Amino acid sequence: MENIYLILVIVLFFLAISDLVVGVSNDAVNFLNSAIGSKVASFKLVMFIAALGVLVGATFSGGMMEIARSGIFNPEKFYFTDIMLIFLAVMITDVILLDTFNTLGLPTSTTVSIVFELLGASVGIALMKISNSADGQTVSEFINSGKALAIISGILLSVVVAFSFGALVQYITRAIFSFNYEKRFRIFGGLFGGFALTAIVYFMLIKGAKDAAFMTKDIYIWITTHQTVIIFGSFVGFSVILQLLHTFFNVNILKIVVLSGTFALAMAFAGNDLVNFIGVPLAGFEAYKTMLNNPGINPDFFAMSSLRDAIQTPPLYLLIAGFIMVITLYTSRKAKSVIKTSVDLGRQSEGEERFGSSQLSRAIVRLSLNISDSLGKFVPDNVKQRMSKQFVQLPHSKHDKTGPAFDLLRASVNLVVASALIALGTSLKLPLSTTYVTFMVAMGSSLSDGAWDRESAVYRITGVFSVIGGWFFTALSAFLVSLGIAILFYYGEFWAVGGMILLSIFLVFRTHKMHLSKEKKDLESSREVEEINNENILEICSNSVSEILNQTQFEYKRTIAGLTEEDIKSLKKTKKNIEKLSVKAKEKKNSVTIIIAKLKEDALESGHFYVQALDYLREILHSLNFIVGPAYDHVDNNHKPFNVAQINEIKILSQNLGNFYTHITAEINEGRFISQDQIVAEQQKILNMIDLFRKNEVKRIKKETSSTRNSLLLMNILQETKNLLLFGLNLYKAQRDFVTYYESKKK
Repeated sequence: MENIYLILVIVLFFLAISDLVVGVSNDAVNFLNSAIGSKVASFKLVMFIAALGVLVGATFSGGMMEIARSGIFNPEKFYFTDIMLIFLAVMITDVILLDTFNTLGLPTSTTVSIVFELLGASVGIALMKISNSADGQTVSEFINSGKALAIISGILLSVVVAFSFGALVQYITRAIFSFNYEKRFRIFGGLFGGFALTAIVYFMLIKGAKDAAFMTKDIYIWITTHQTVIIFGSFVGFSVILQLLHTFFNVNILKIVVLSGTFALAMAFAGNDLVNFIGVPLAGFEAYKTMLNNPGINPDFFAMSSLRDAIQTPPLYLLIAGFIMVITLYTSRKAKSVIKTSVDLGRQSEGEERFGSSQLSRAIVRLSLNISDSLGKFVPDNVKQRMSKQFVQLPHSKHDKTGPAFDLLRASVNLVVASALIALGTSLKLPLSTTYVTFMVAMGSSLSDGAWDRESAVYRITGVFSVIGGWFFTALSAFLVSLGIAILFYYGEFWAVGGMILLSIFLVFRTHKMHLSKEKKDLESSREVEEINNENILEICSNSVSEILNQTQFEYKRTIAGLTEEDIKSLKKTKKNIEKLSVKAKEKKNSVTIIIAKLKEDALESGHFYVQALDYLREILHSLNFIVGPAYDHVDNNHKPFNVAQINEIKILSQNLGNFYTHITAEINEGRFISQDQIVAEQQKILNMIDLFRKNEVKRIKKETSSTRNSLLLMNILQETKNLLLFGLNLYKAQRDFVTYYESKKK
């Protein structure tokens, strides 16, 4: 029996490694967002600073694991077997949950997930024990729900406080320094840098190093009782040093601030949040060692009172965990996705918005505009003009994807305000979350900086609400999933454990493939936009047109075949393919402004032809979608099939449309438009055919030889096929004009 429990302990350690990987992939956004968003240094240097912070934090961490003492459950009420099932349920849930958030590119709190997983799993096992006992016990004897309420209040408090302070401090900072801050930094840069570094150092002492191995109780008490001296001394010292460095050596003060803040947050993360990933497995290992020290005892009745004691983590374990996190930082693609979400929500430039618009976000923007207009009436015009000058952005390309998402001044404010709030919250014992504070400060500062203008505000606000909703969803799903898995383990025992481990491996592998596929698609899309220039715009446009036209005729034929043969699988696949094509065409259209901005003045006419081609392509795909959608619904709802006459007509139509599209695609590929008269005649022939088939259908309706649904569907197919012909010829002519213009420019 002991061997089985040893295997479970080993499984816990493997899950710990997986949890470290998925955990740091999500938590990396906390300390990398500002540095990467502002492009303060090369990506390698930023990662090196962050990795150094993680290693230092892990090495000097006291590593006090208070899994039971944190108040989630009362360990003396659970037996060894119960504890192992709880810990396994927690770790499996944590890996699946965090990996899901990473795949979606949404930041969440690893502390919230681990706390609510412990709560859910322990409630599940407690319910099972109560149901099998006649003692009249209640769940409250096993569980302390106070921690969960503190976490929820922490979310709400963090959102309001961090967002407000981030917005206020950024507004004041920008009002003082403006976007063109270099001139004023020559005089006041030292003071700003001194204040910023003082806040960061204070944060490192109060939050980052409070549990460090070298931080004795006496030292910590001395620091807390001499805070004024430390703060004032640091401010004066840093201000003088930074001002001298800037004056005599032209050192960029903001770069020092951002890199120092990145190091401090990374160190605090490793020193305090590392236990979220390895605390549970180590607690399980300690429970296993306690059982071994009591030979002959029945694990099903061995109370785990020993878990009341704090567990000292061996430094080697912390160092290994630190190295795993560092490797993950350098290699995790999903970490970059989570960081991208946070950076994009606060970027200064325009670009593709990941989130859509919602009624709530629209109402908030409308209300904000009304309030702004009302308050603006009471502010003197000269004050408004003076303040607006401070918020005039420097000339830059709105569509430049290679530049920083925001400047170093905002990055510094993000780090300083987040550090100060977290340190203050720790001192006052407020339940502020590192994840929530860093994210909401970044959102507040982006609002004040004008990054959320009328073009993007509704989408950014929807994104912020999506992330905040994800935090609450983390708590709820962590609780429910771990509760369900714990109950499954209680009844299914080791077989259920094995099954869930295999399922979690499958899910992680599946999400990994999904993320790779999405990443590949995004890379191809961005690469095409980056590669377009004056010389190759015609070639790229022709390739896109040919690709979509070939796909259009193929999917049209498959739609008609699927409809006549009532092949629902084929129609479903066609429907998905057309949706993908439509999304691809929409992405190309959304990138038009970026492409036109890249073209030279003498090639702007090329942009006109490119836009025209994309418009016709989108109309073609809309028509195709209006054919396959109703066809799929018709077969899916098991309506009557077409009669023989109707089938023959749409098959003839399918063949002729295919020939028409093949003809125009071939000429576009060759760049030789020599058969226009023949193509126009071909189009007219099919249009006449459509008119004939429509008259035939009217006669069938009159004779009642066709059902109403069949007639409506056929009429719809005829009309949309007509649109395919018209837009197809328009696209052919647009490409002809594009080639003619392009050739004339070369002469």
